[in-house]
Amino acid sequence: MLILPCRPPTRLALLARRLFHDQRWPGWQVVIGIETHAQIHSRQKLFSNSLTSGLGEAPNTHVSPFDAAFPGTLPILNQNCVDLALRTAIALNSKIQTRSSFDRKHYFYSDLPAGYQITQHYTPIALEGHLHIPNRDSPIRIKQIQLEQDTAKSTFDPHTRTSNIDLNRAGTGLLEIVTEPDLRSPEEAGAYVRVLQAMLRAIGASDGNMEAASTHLSTSDGSLRCDVNVSVNLVGQPSGTRCEIKNLNSVKFMQAAIIFEVHRQRALLSEQDAIVPQETRGFNHDTFETFKMRSKEEAPDYRYMPDPNLGVLFIAPERIKHTEQTMPELPWVTRVRLLETYKLSEQDADTLLNLGSGQEHLDGGAIAYFDRLCKDRNPRVVFNWMVHELLGRLNTARLTFADNPLPSSQLGELADLVDSGAITGTSGKLLLREMLADPASSKTPTERASSLSLLVHDGLDLDALCAAAIAALPSEAMAFRNGHKNVLNKILGWVMRETRGKADSSQVRERLVALLRQGEGP
Repeated sequence: MLILPCRPPTRLALLARRLFHDQRWPGWQVVIGIETHAQIHSRQKLFSNSLTSGLGEAPNTHVSPFDAAFPGTLPILNQNCVDLALRTAIALNSKIQTRSSFDRKHYFYSDLPAGYQITQHYTPIALEGHLHIPNRDSPIRIKQIQLEQDTAKSTFDPHTRTSNIDLNRAGTGLLEIVTEPDLRSPEEAGAYVRVLQAMLRAIGASDGNMEAASTHLSTSDGSLRCDVNVSVNLVGQPSGTRCEIKNLNSVKFMQAAIIFEVHRQRALLSEQDAIVPQETRGFNHDTFETFKMRSKEEAPDYRYMPDPNLGVLFIAPERIKHTEQTMPELPWVTRVRLLETYKLSEQDADTLLNLGSGQEHLDGGAIAYFDRLCKDRNPRVVFNWMVHELLGRLNTARLTFADNPLPSSQLGELADLVDSGAITGTSGKLLLREMLADPASSKTPTERASSLSLLVHDGLDLDALCAAAIAALPSEAMAFRNGHKNVLNKILGWVMRETRGKADSSQVRERLVALLRQGEGP
C-alpha cells in the first residue's frame, strides 16, 4: 500500500483523466462519499465505565446500567475518547470546534436499548478537513468528524429461530468520519480507506481492522466499517440520486459494492422515464450484489434533538495545543523517513507501514521496533531479520506482528551474532525458531546459542572435518584437482551437514581449497 504517491501525476495525465472517463462506464460520472465508523482505541466505553469487549468474550458481560438503558442512569463522557478524536482531527487537518454538543438520533431496533443513539449531528467536534491519497492531484475533503456510541449486536439462530442481543458492544466509542462526495472511482474509495486506516493506527485512535482482513473475525466484529453513498449521472448533467450501501467491512467488498451499484443505477437510468429511488442498501458477500434494505431516511426521520443529559463540550485552546505537540509521527512522514534515513525501497517501506505504527506490541509498534533495531546496525540486515525471518515465522503460525513475543533487544542480539560471525546464518534461523518456541526463557540469545552448540568453532575441528569430507568424497576431490571447481560445493555441503550448519561456510570453503591444493587427502 502506498501511503503517498511516489510522484505527482503529470499535467497530461490529469487532462486525460478529466477528458476520458472510466472506460467501464463511458459517458457516465460516478460520485462517491464515504462515512467511516472507527471504533476508538479506548479501554472504556464512551459514556460509561464499562470495559470495551474483545473477541470471544461471553455475551452481556461488559454492560453497565447506562449501556442497558436503565431508567435514571446518566452518561459520563470518556475524556480519553475526546483526546483521540482531537488527534484524528489534527491528523486530518480539520478545524476543531472549541464548542460542540451531543444529539439523540432516534430509531427503534432491538440492538439499540434506549431507542436512540447519542451522536454529534448538529455540532460535531471537527469540521472541514482533508486527506491526500495516492495518484490524485487534489485531496479528499472531510466534511466532519463526530463522536458517537455504537449499538449492541444482534444475532439470529436459524435452528431455534430466535434472535439474541449482546450488549457488550453497546456504548462503545466510535469516530464517524464523513467525506464530501469527492471520490470518483472504486479505486479512489479503496485508496482513501487504506490511507485512513494507516493514519488511525499511527496515532493510536483505532486499530482500523476491517473484518475480511482476518478470517477468524465474525460478522460485525471489525473495528472499522464504511457506509458508501453512490450516485451516477451522465457527464455534464447534475449529480444523480444517491443510494447508501451500509456496513461494508472490507476494501474488497466496498469496491465490489460500488461497481455493482454503478451498473445497477446506469441500467435504471438507461430505461425510458426511469429514475433511481433514494434508498438504503445492503451488500451480499456471496453474490457481490447490493440489495434494498429500506427507503433512505433523512434527518427529520431520525428526530434529532439535543441530549439533555450532556451539556456543551468545551475544548480549551491549551488542550488543542498540547495534543498538537504530542502527536505521533504520521504515516506519510514516517514513509519519507524510512526512504531517506534508512534508504529502504518504496516496497519495503510500505511493508513496514502495513505492519502498523501504534503500541499494539509489547516493544512498541512495528516502526518503533524497526527504529530500535537499526541503532548501530545495517537497516537492510535488520529488515531481513524482522520481516523475512521473524514475520515469516509468525505468519506460518497464523500470528501477526502484534503477537510477536520477542523484544527488539533479543532480535537485535541475534542479528549481531550472525553479523559478527559468532554463528552462521543457518544457525541464526534455528536460534530464532528456538527463541519463538520458548519466549519466556531468561537466557539471552548468546546463551541459547551456546547451549545449542551453535557458536562457530564451538567444539569444531575444521581441519579434521575438511579432511574427512575429502576422504568421504574421493571422486569429487579428484575432479576439483582436475579443474572442475563447481564440485567443491558438494564437498562443502558434506561439512555443513555434519556440523548442522554451525561452521562458517566461507571459512570451510577456504580450508577445503587449501587442503585440496596441498594434495592432502586421497
